[in-house]
Amino acid sequence: MSGVDLDSPGGGEAVPEAGWVDGSLEEEFAGLALRWLVVSGSARSSPRAVKTQLAALANRYSGGRVVNLRHQPIPWAYRVFFRHVGLDPDADRTPVEAVALERMRRGGFQSENLVDDALTIAIGESGVALRAFDADRLQGRPGIRPSAPGEKLPGRATDLETGTLVIADEARPVGLLFGIDSTDHEVTKRTKRVALVSVQVSGVPDIAVEEAMWLAAGILEG
Repeated sequence: MSGVDLDSPGGGEAVPEAGWVDGSLEEEFAGLALRWLVVSGSARSSPRAVKTQLAALANRYSGGRVVNLRHQPIPWAYRVFFRHVGLDPDADRTPVEAVALERMRRGGFQSENLVDDALTIAIGESGVALRAFDADRLQGRPGIRPSAPGEKLPGRATDLETGTLVIADEARPVGLLFGIDSTDHEVTKRTKRVALVSVQVSGVPDIAVEEAMWLAAGILEG
């Protein structure tokens, strides 16, 4: 099946749904979960209101806040998870720390496009890890699993190391769990529907995930 349905299983307005997590990972990483939500949107230019939100967010990311960010509960939860899966959070930045670092490097947040801006705002406000994929290129529900031998991430020349944690649909990997996305599933100006995907780890509350997803969805749908 190509693409995913915009409506929830019960019909009516789209709501965040639970993705799947490979059984071996559920046993190893308690609290690991994926939530996803499909909304209308594309990588078009952001309207002025969104650029204003970016500027307001940048003003709140002072040097002191950035320095203390890692010690807050949600960023800390991702740092702990990173270490559990062999990532160094001081080199491979957690999503919210990557946002903060970008603000410090550039002296603010530069508008890229509506989808990237929505992710920046939602991650910066909530600390929750969010991604976006072209919903019509997904085959079935997204989830989290280890990569199989010989699998490739579209856009990469070499095979993934077996057991690499990936976000996948029901056919193939669509992105590293924390890292680059498949070029076959990236959101472009031609995209009609965006699949927002959150990666939740132990210590990140459900309410924070929901708020992050609704914030991004609200920006995309205007």
